[in-house]
Amino acid sequence: MNTVLMTVAAYLLGSISFAVVTSKLFGLADPRTYGSKNPGATNVLRSGNKAAAALTLLGDGAKGWLAVFLASHYQVQLGVGDLAVALVAIAVFLGHLWPVFSRFVGGKGVATELGVLLGLNPILGLATLVTWLVIAYAFRYSSLAALAAALFAPFYYGLLFGVEPQLFAVAAMSALLAWRHSGNISNLLAGKESRIGSKKDAAKAGKKQ
Repeated sequence: MNTVLMTVAAYLLGSISFAVVTSKLFGLADPRTYGSKNPGATNVLRSGNKAAAALTLLGDGAKGWLAVFLASHYQVQLGVGDLAVALVAIAVFLGHLWPVFSRFVGGKGVATELGVLLGLNPILGLATLVTWLVIAYAFRYSSLAALAAALFAPFYYGLLFGVEPQLFAVAAMSALLAWRHSGNISNLLAGKESRIGSKKDAAKAGKKQ
C-alpha cells in the first residue's frame, strides 16, 4: 500500500507545471501558446525573461529530486524496496509529461529527469548534467543536448551501480524523453531547430494573450 501511495503522490507532484505557474507569476503568456508550445524552461526563455526560465528549470528539477530523495530516504521506515523508489522516479516524470492539473499537456521532461537522477545519486546527476552542458555549449541546441544526456544516463547508472530496478526506470525515462523530442529530431535533421537563446516569438511571449 505504501508503494501505491508513494507512486500516486509522486505523480501529483510531477503534475505541477512550473512553466505555467512561473509564467503567470511574471505576467507572461502561457508557454503552451508560443514557440515550441512546450511548457518547459527552454521555451519560457524564448519570452526573453531569464529569471522566469531559471525558476522554471529549478522548479521542474526540484520536484523530480524531492520525490526520489524522500522515497529513498524513508524507504526503510515505510518498508518498501528499490522497486518502490524506481516507481516513484517514473511517476514524477510521467506527471511532468502528462500533468493532471494541466489537462495532461506537459513538458518533455529534461529538467525533471535530471532532478530524478540527482535524487538517485548526485554523481549520476552531475555526470548527466555535464554531458548536457558540453553538448549545449558546443552546438547551442537544447534538444540535442537533452538527447545526448538521455542516451548516456542509463549507461552512467549501469556503470556506477550495475543492474538494479532504478536502472530500468532511468532507461524508461530516457526513452520517453527521446520520444517526446521526435519533433526536435526532425527539425535538427532539417536544419530548422531553434538554438538556445533564440528570440523567436519573444514579442508574443512577453505579454499575456
